[in-house]
Order: sequence, then C-alpha cells, then structure tokens
Amino acid sequence: MKNKIEAIRKEKGILQEEFAKAMGVSRQTISSLENGRYNPSILLAHKIATFFEMTIEEVFVFEEE
Repeated sequence: MKNKIEAIRKEKGILQEEFAKAMGVSRQTISSLENGRYNPSILLAHKIATFFEMTIEEVFVFEEE
C-alpha cells in the first residue's frame, strides 16, 4: 500500500519528529510509513487521516496485488 504522508506532511511544514509525537509513535515508524516499509493499523491510518483533515483514501493508495 502506498501513501502520500511525506508529501502532505512536508506541504504542511511538519517535521517527522513532530508528526510522530502527535501520532503517538516513533519517528522511525513515520519514516517506515513514508518509505512504504510499514503498513499502519486501521486505527493509525484513521488517526493520520484525521490529523490531516482528510479521508483515509486521500492519504493511502490501495493497490490490488
């Protein structure tokens, strides 16, 4: 699953560390999410989308395998 987290975060001028703190996860988790090495739980995906005032579908790109 791909996502637009890094682009959205940078557009809003938020550092990885700040975003991680707001999400209650480590900076490494945010880095892994942004690089596509980690898929979030549905709860974290919802929290991220809500933080950006977007829908989950606007932040995450679901691809069929």
